Amino acid sequence: MRNGYTIRAIATNLMIPRQTLVLPNGDILVAEGTGGGAPALRPKDSIANYIKSLGKSSVKGGNRLTLLQDVDGDGSYKKQVVFADNLNAPYGLALIRGTLYVANQDAVVRFDYRDGQTQASGAPIKVADLPSAINHHWTKAMTASSDGRFFYVGIGSNSNITERGMDVEANREMVWQTDAQSGAHKPYATGLRNPTALTIQPGTDQLWAVVNERDEIGPNLVPDYLAAVREGAFYGWAYSYWGHNVDPRAQPRDPQKVASAIRPDYGLGSHVAALGVAFSTPAMGADFADGVFIGEHGSWNRSVPVGYQVVFVPFKDGQPAGSPMEFVSGFLGDDGKVRGRPVGVTVDPRGALIVADDLSNTVWRIAKEQKPAASGQSQPIRTR
Repeated sequence: MRNGYTIRAIATNLMIPRQTLVLPNGDILVAEGTGGGAPALRPKDSIANYIKSLGKSSVKGGNRLTLLQDVDGDGSYKKQVVFADNLNAPYGLALIRGTLYVANQDAVVRFDYRDGQTQASGAPIKVADLPSAINHHWTKAMTASSDGRFFYVGIGSNSNITERGMDVEANREMVWQTDAQSGAHKPYATGLRNPTALTIQPGTDQLWAVVNERDEIGPNLVPDYLAAVREGAFYGWAYSYWGHNVDPRAQPRDPQKVASAIRPDYGLGSHVAALGVAFSTPAMGADFADGVFIGEHGSWNRSVPVGYQVVFVPFKDGQPAGSPMEFVSGFLGDDGKVRGRPVGVTVDPRGALIVADDLSNTVWRIAKEQKPAASGQSQPIRTR
């Protein structure tokens, strides 16, 4: 983050905010909830689940959509209402031609939507079932194709590295391409262990994803990554990582699958737990006009934590170019205490970054200052 930007909380006391969607009139929808329910594989999962719980909010997931409205245009979003409730761990959101699609942990549902609407006009209508048995990775990321014909859904694996067997991985560790009208779907790309956020590159049809890779090979493997998702491509899970690096823990082995694996486009670092991705616009300022913002939820399994920030990955000629730049920090304090964990990131076309924080149960808005920035060395914005 450069000098000249400010951060403010535009919604607090939420119930586990995950992903956000900026609607055409500038209102913001927030998906709140928590899912899962996979039985623990003892003793490993019992230990891991305890450690993970230390970085989670004690608030119960809302299983709802909350709408934020900036009534007077000052960026404060004073109106906060429940748009729809009684959902099942909603996560991914997409708006296509007057229809709002929501990816619950078990199904995609839809609502009719018109500009300015503040409450759903009826019960959700199911569009397509999603794999939901066990749901070790329960989040279902979503984005719409540039022409609105399809939506894409990211479906994570049911294990770290096939320890539950391959039968429970059917129709998982992949991205689905789904017809928005009929709900018919097909695998679009496979071998993606946990595709946690999806987006379309502006001006193109290119789908991008951030993917959380496998654990338990040490603090420096395997890198979570950003990838241009190619139709028909295989990205390695569970047989290999970062291209053709064989993971001997995967059972059964499959050398042919390893040989076909595609290396991801851009490494984000191991265990940063990227959960949000959004392309920027020139309205965010010259330094951040071309690239993606990525919300990094943060590691749970390293003695030296990583992540706990929002980074910007610059692009050139349509591809990542250069090191990630820290944009929002302060979620992990200098005292080692975790005060927030960024999840979804969304760019408001008017020039603001919206960040969902599922530990402090806050939605943050980062925008350029209205007055000239002070001179001096540029520094990341901090949440506290």
